[in-house]
Amino acid sequence: MNISIIDFDPEYAADFKRLNLEWLDKYDLTEPADINMLDNYQQEILDPGGVIFLAKAGEEIVGTAALVKESAGEFELAKMAVTAAFQGMGISKMLIEKCLEAATQRKASKVILLSSTKLATALSLYEKYGFRYVPVTNSHYATADVMMEKII
Repeated sequence: MNISIIDFDPEYAADFKRLNLEWLDKYDLTEPADINMLDNYQQEILDPGGVIFLAKAGEEIVGTAALVKESAGEFELAKMAVTAAFQGMGISKMLIEKCLEAATQRKASKVILLSSTKLATALSLYEKYGFRYVPVTNSHYATADVMMEKII
């Protein structure tokens, strides 16, 4: 199956929310900060200088990832999801590589992420891409018990 990574378009807002709620609900991690970001992606992600990417298989949106600008030179990798039927096909790798490329283009010196110990497969992927564990600080998520960073 041919998978392409495309830039976000508002026509895919429902897919962006659906894909993220799929995994958040599965692991009982959904909280108000997530809903706020998913419902207000324009103000929370795009307007401050972030970006959202989507993975498209045929005409179906099957994955997503966002890069949220935290400060000058620092971005957060956030809202990365691949629907269950398409997991294990390398789509997460495509999304993370696209986000790291976008961070470099935006002159980032560091990319952080907040996660949960419940997401072992995701944590393993982040480790493979050079993310290192750091103490959790300034988390906007009550359920985030893992923070990682990658110096670019």
